[in-house]
Amino acid sequence: MNKTELEESLVEGFRRAVTSVTEETEKALREAKDREEKEGANVQLEAILENVDVGKNEKRPICQDTGTQTFFVEVGEDFKELGLLKQAINGSVKKATERIPLRPNAIDPISDENSGDNTGRFIPSIHWDIVEGDQAIIHIIPKGGGSENMSKLEMMTPGRGLKGVKEIVLDQIADMAGKPCPPTTVGVGLGGGADLAMELAKKALLRPVGERHSEKRIAELEEELLEKANELGVGPMGVGGKTTVLDVKIEYAHRHPASFPVAVLPQCWANRQAKLKVTPEGDVEVLR
Repeated sequence: MNKTELEESLVEGFRRAVTSVTEETEKALREAKDREEKEGANVQLEAILENVDVGKNEKRPICQDTGTQTFFVEVGEDFKELGLLKQAINGSVKKATERIPLRPNAIDPISDENSGDNTGRFIPSIHWDIVEGDQAIIHIIPKGGGSENMSKLEMMTPGRGLKGVKEIVLDQIADMAGKPCPPTTVGVGLGGGADLAMELAKKALLRPVGERHSEKRIAELEEELLEKANELGVGPMGVGGKTTVLDVKIEYAHRHPASFPVAVLPQCWANRQAKLKVTPEGDVEVLR
């Protein structure tokens, strides 16, 4: 496996991620435009779709905030080059920052010094998941700061049950209004501990817009929250309208009897992602 070649493939993954939204997201945005009746909402959706077109046609970032470079990596237990893979990820972030370019978004929280290349202590953020097999699947998510600022974790009293979960999610969508640049995709993490719930909420965003959870009971809860969230009328960029969220995604973990974490984590309309597969030989295939 060649580290330089892997870095170059990842840079192109970044380019794809920051200059386009996923196909499913674009389809949902265009459908939102077709059904919208309010003039203000239509203006916002037209501007969003123009950004999408410019990004695709001119290969330019669709938002000036190119985010915190975030990775979810499903690596096979028989994958032989784990250390090299991590090096390539970090190297690709530096190269992508310079070439695409990406806005430098890695700042020391104590000194306020910007690293200038989107790397730093624990950044890029890499979430590892060991799975069967000998290949690696790399999800790239440039996570914007505006939507990240609207994340919420509530350690809910377990007795509130699913009714409480629905209240927390819908109240947060209403309270954040236009700040996360709706129409958003909302990730929800249930259970586990505080840290795991937040990670699950972000991981939930990996599923394509429109794809339901594999478990029927979770899929039905996603559908219910999606419908009720759009009944709130927040609308595109908070100006009112029929589409406040494009989708709601839920992931869960078993929890302690005395603890029920509920995490809500929105992704802005610029749902930017890339998905790559790395074979044991180091070949890279673009999956999305």
